[in-house]
Amino acid sequence: MLRRWMLPILFLAVGLAAAARQVTEGFPGGAVTLLLIFLLAAALLSPLVFPRSVSAAEALRRSEADGRPIVYWRPGCRYCLRLRTRLGRHAHRMHWVDIWRDPDGAAAVRAATGGDETVPTVVVAGKPHVNPDPRWVRAQLP
Repeated sequence: MLRRWMLPILFLAVGLAAAARQVTEGFPGGAVTLLLIFLLAAALLSPLVFPRSVSAAEALRRSEADGRPIVYWRPGCRYCLRLRTRLGRHAHRMHWVDIWRDPDGAAAVRAATGGDETVPTVVVAGKPHVNPDPRWVRAQLP
């Protein structure tokens, strides 16, 4: 659980330290600006911006029932964040599996990528696609 939050916590700590330094140097406006920038970066790198994750088994079951793609992702991955932000409101129409929370999800990604945990890996109709173009993914949505 802590592993998922390490990067956002690190960004928040660095932001607090940078803001404290700005305050001690007499620049409270700069402190607020820095803190807001680091807070935004921490939020974007956290699991909070992604739809609720389900287990790999649950995602497979749901995908077979409704035909929606499965996205295997992990917190802190800039390519996962790119996919998530480019999908916008359509992201909730997919099944998201956090490979750091679900060992079966990590195993599925390793099987699809030849042993690596390269994410995002999107499975559409049983076929995996590693780091696909977000426009293509949006076109695959039912």
